[in-house]
Amino acid sequence: MILLEINNRIIEETLTVKYKNALARLKPESIDVTVADFDGVLFHISNVNGDKTKVRVSISLKFYKQLEEHGADELLKRVYGPLLTEAESGYNISVLLDLESESIPADWEETVKKVGLLKRNCFASVFERYFRLQEDGDVTHQRAVINYRQDETFDLSIYDLVVMVCCCFRFRIPRTKQQIEADYQRRKITCKFRRQLETIQDAKMDAMSLKDGSLEASFQPEGGQKPEPQVSALSFVKFASRVATLSKLGAP
Repeated sequence: MILLEINNRIIEETLTVKYKNALARLKPESIDVTVADFDGVLFHISNVNGDKTKVRVSISLKFYKQLEEHGADELLKRVYGPLLTEAESGYNISVLLDLESESIPADWEETVKKVGLLKRNCFASVFERYFRLQEDGDVTHQRAVINYRQDETFDLSIYDLVVMVCCCFRFRIPRTKQQIEADYQRRKITCKFRRQLETIQDAKMDAMSLKDGSLEASFQPEGGQKPEPQVSALSFVKFASRVATLSKLGAP
């Protein structure tokens, strides 16, 4: 079963144990854990300079430079504030948690949730910026293009009354058996996501379309020639009256 969540549960559970042990005044233990997430994202939980009471959580996103262009740094500073620290080598963003029992805040559970949403909040910067531009009536900006996986891209475009989000999947032909299986999984997840949205009143899109490439063509290329790569796209359109307020979007 595939669990698609906006938070990273492993990060949250690991940090929760660390905080509870610190509050119980148990002897701190060292940690050095790498956690893989969807979209080629990596987390690293480690101690700083051998201090077991200082836990650093870092995240690596191959496409972070593209997110930076659309305000990722500003949003993260607003959400994480003093928790942000110098990024660990090989990673884009790091936050530092002080597990000295006297330094642990009463709302430490909220801190854990925020750190678990680190990847989500990196993504949110693009949507926040374009929703703000749409609310301000500024349609002069070029679309945002984020290449978040190999052969997978999403872009946001802004118009007078709508913000359009288009998720594009490129199906290469011919493909390996592993690539074909991955393509079927992506289409299953996309269709499931669409059906789920249609059942939730507050999450309904004003317009949505799904264009599927022909997966069967990958098995028998005509004439022995390589066809052009096929692209499937799932598009969402949000009208001005349905765009979430920035205060809701910016908060985890």
